[in-house]
Amino acid sequence: MKACVFNHRTAVKVAGLLALAVGCKKEQRLADLPEPKIEGERITFADGAPQKSSIGVQAAEPRKLSMTHLTGRLYWNDDATVRVFTPVAGRVTAVLADLGAPISRGTPLAEIDSPDFGQALSNARTAVGNLAAADKAFSRAKVLLEHGAAAQKDVDAAEAAYVAALAERDRAEAVLANYGGNDKATNSIYVLRAPLEGELVDKNINPGQELRADLMLANAPNLFVPHFVISDPTKLWLQIDVPETELPNLQTGQELRIHSMAFPGQAFEGTVQKIGATMDPNTRTVQVRGVVRNPDKLLRAEMYVVVDVVKDGASLAQAGVEVPAKAIFMKGDESYLFVEESPGQYQRRRVKLGIEMDGKVPVFEGVQPGQKVVTEGALLLQALVEPAG
Repeated sequence: MKACVFNHRTAVKVAGLLALAVGCKKEQRLADLPEPKIEGERITFADGAPQKSSIGVQAAEPRKLSMTHLTGRLYWNDDATVRVFTPVAGRVTAVLADLGAPISRGTPLAEIDSPDFGQALSNARTAVGNLAAADKAFSRAKVLLEHGAAAQKDVDAAEAAYVAALAERDRAEAVLANYGGNDKATNSIYVLRAPLEGELVDKNINPGQELRADLMLANAPNLFVPHFVISDPTKLWLQIDVPETELPNLQTGQELRIHSMAFPGQAFEGTVQKIGATMDPNTRTVQVRGVVRNPDKLLRAEMYVVVDVVKDGASLAQAGVEVPAKAIFMKGDESYLFVEESPGQYQRRRVKLGIEMDGKVPVFEGVQPGQKVVTEGALLLQALVEPAG
């Protein structure tokens, strides 16, 4: 037992002496290494410096997209959309068109038994009859005047009555034409027709439903929902809320890439059409309108989509680069990163940034495409440079 204790204690002492000797040699080797050379914003390590093993770099990539992953909302193209309301009150007797149906200008959409239309029809027919009677009376007065059987004042009165009847006939027919009818109709059934060519994309009308022409004036969305919506679903409008920092990179005519969760892996094409002139004071964004090509009618109005805005080839040089977000560090209110000028040599640079998305940050000033930026160990370099800065 005593021999075991003696051997164990001896081994511990020997191990301690060896560790002390190794530690002394290691400290001596570190002390022999040259200090990194610091010149202003630049730091240079000697060959074999251990700090270099903790520094990682990655090449800055040219930006192919001026803005990525912006949220957008699709809606009907108002230049090719009409929301149809009834101009007359009445009861729906028949719905003649269904969703998805191709619509031509003048296509019957619904039939409405309308007292308003019946009254307008009656007025027009009465006006036509009155005009015919006035015309005959005027002609008869002129004949009687030629034979001395009537006074001039009778002719003048007949002429005035004729002019008044003519004006009333024109007014009554204009009202009827405004409804889309004519005095040849045989009953009070009003036919609601399509004023525009397209496709029936929405319908909010049923047989037997009572309609009023003044409901669209009510301040209640559930009352003035259009009875029919006709549009061109192959071309949709897109609303994008663009941050103010991205506005300098946006121009009308730029290409858009639209992605929908309903169709993963598929990109739809579009273009920027209008850039709003007013900024939302709460969100600090500007509304931008785009046109999306939807030839297969896969996309739907009111879908939320993800939008990429593509830089054109002539502007790629001004689009800047993309670097990993972890390459950026702050000093006060300014953003900085380190660029590897050559192996072991790094320079701190102040940069102008865009908005971080998906772990990438757009850099507009301070870095050129292909330059290597420090993504690991930037804070180590900053700690070495700052005392000399």
